[in-house]
Amino acid sequence: MAVKSIKVLVKLDFPNGATFRLWDGSGPYLDANGELWQGVRLNDGLDQIESAMNGEAVTLLLSVSGVNEEGAGLAFEDLEAGNVIGGTVQLSIQPLDEWDQPEGDVEVRFTGSIDNMPMDDAAMEEGIVSTITLEVTNRFDLRTLTSGGVLSDVDQKARSAILNPGAPNDRFAERIAGLADKTIVWPRFS
Repeated sequence: MAVKSIKVLVKLDFPNGATFRLWDGSGPYLDANGELWQGVRLNDGLDQIESAMNGEAVTLLLSVSGVNEEGAGLAFEDLEAGNVIGGTVQLSIQPLDEWDQPEGDVEVRFTGSIDNMPMDDAAMEEGIVSTITLEVTNRFDLRTLTSGGVLSDVDQKARSAILNPGAPNDRFAERIAGLADKTIVWPRFS
């Protein structure tokens, strides 16, 4: 397998069942499954995308511009109707050969949930250019803690149930309550 380049693919699945497929490039892209991906330009967040692809990011700010009027209109309607927050964002790469043809399967690198989606329209000579910024969190963001805060099992399970309702309880902080009055003695080496 001689991979020469990659396509960055972004799939958005909204709670109402709508799906948008975007890729970092111009023009449409037809994948091996017959799905059509719309070309956009990824603006801000390329370093965050790289971190997400390497499994290092717990949150992702993804800004895309060049979304057509129909796509931006549908995204705005869904945002206004409350159908965006909680949607799924999947960031994948498609390896390509020397002729820019797909080589192998698509590799999913990051999956997260939409926390917010601010939009901005700018009037240009070519027409209106829409920019959509996705604020995405993944399952590891459930375990974040503000500076100076105390991690509690009850709070962690409650937050997990709100942000990831279909998943089993987050048991990450389950044993912290039992450690409240414990003294840990470090081994002494002579």
